[in-house]
Amino acid sequence: MSEQLNSIKLSNAQIAWRAAQDIEDGEYVNLGIGFPEMVAKFQPEGREAIFHTENGLLGFGQAPKEGEEDWDLINAGKKAVTLKPGASFFHHADSFAMVRGGHLDVAILGAYQVAQNGDLANWSTGKGGIPAVGGAMDLVNGVKKVAVITDHITKKGHPKLVETCSMPLTGVGCVTRVYTSLAVIDIKDAQFVLREKLADISMDDLQSFTGAKLHIENDVTDLIVPQL
Repeated sequence: MSEQLNSIKLSNAQIAWRAAQDIEDGEYVNLGIGFPEMVAKFQPEGREAIFHTENGLLGFGQAPKEGEEDWDLINAGKKAVTLKPGASFFHHADSFAMVRGGHLDVAILGAYQVAQNGDLANWSTGKGGIPAVGGAMDLVNGVKKVAVITDHITKKGHPKLVETCSMPLTGVGCVTRVYTSLAVIDIKDAQFVLREKLADISMDDLQSFTGAKLHIENDVTDLIVPQL
């Protein structure tokens, strides 16, 4: 089944595209370092998010063309960015005051594990892991909505959606929606509620790759994304 799964699952770009479709026009959004930064590439036409980065910038745009980088203009992941009209700079402490004060609408983060009650583990002290939790702990407690984008399983085939996180927690009961390589899942009443799934995977197979029970409230729609 693992080879079949690799042939049907979404790419990182497709997962990022799907997450971007749920960002409302005018929302203030923080994207986690790495994979979540890709979400900025896929804003729907007619909608504009205002992107925030912890190092003190609000309203940045696309990455510059190669060779045109201004390395004084970077995001929290140390990647070069451009400025949109009206962009602003501020002190690192003011940036975190925005986060902790509830002024951001959405944070989109990666994950090692998400528990059915919304607990999030997205850092590790293990070999090759990020050495500290960083700004994610502030984000998951300060923003209005926390979404996760992730592969549905680890490289070793273990579920990333679990009953209880076994890794260090970033936040407790903070995640509201998860976009995976196989499905879109809400967290409601401490349960995984399936909203969308790939048409090519059965409910039984999807459940077998999920470490906690999937619940269904209404009709589950097909997870449809473009080829990217």
